[in-house]
Amino acid sequence: MTVLDDRITMAESDNTSHLDEMFERLEKMPVPEGFRVEIVGGTVYMTPQRNIHWQIIRRILHRLEDEFGRDAMVLSDVRIDFPGDENAFCPDIALLKDSTEPDESGRWRYRDVAFVAEVISAGTGPNDYGPKKTAYALADVSVYLIVDPYQGRCHLHTQPKDGEYVVETTVAFGADVDMSTTPLGLVLRTGEFPRD
Repeated sequence: MTVLDDRITMAESDNTSHLDEMFERLEKMPVPEGFRVEIVGGTVYMTPQRNIHWQIIRRILHRLEDEFGRDAMVLSDVRIDFPGDENAFCPDIALLKDSTEPDESGRWRYRDVAFVAEVISAGTGPNDYGPKKTAYALADVSVYLIVDPYQGRCHLHTQPKDGEYVVETTVAFGADVDMSTTPLGLVLRTGEFPRD
């Protein structure tokens, strides 16, 4: 292990312990049922789960299970700490790589995330297009899909490099999101995605 590796490990562990403290405080607060809580750049966001939001997530989840089976490691609204200052995201959908194991604290590692889909909510959409997209690229998440029911569009981001995605493809609802040439290797039909 190099000195740089040691410093990165120390920074990540300090960041994680601070995030743990923040979540411990949040768990003691009266967060309304049906709200998702995540930390983006040190700011706490609570967003309600809307029906349209859930219907899109459910369709993506079913497509992943159709492709990879019911035992695939697909998570929804589960905390994963991502690179950057105080980033504890709860992706709408995250597909982990095969044979992934949680770390010693029982959490999933961002290095094991192969695919993320975020469905835009009105109040937190700028996070999905901005700091979360950057964090996912820094984490080398090979396929990041933003589904925007307000625009009626999907934004597919692939080929992460130096904190940015090199390729972006925009697809209108009703057309297929072709991810067959990505490491995910599937096509997602959007014809039944509801709009907001």
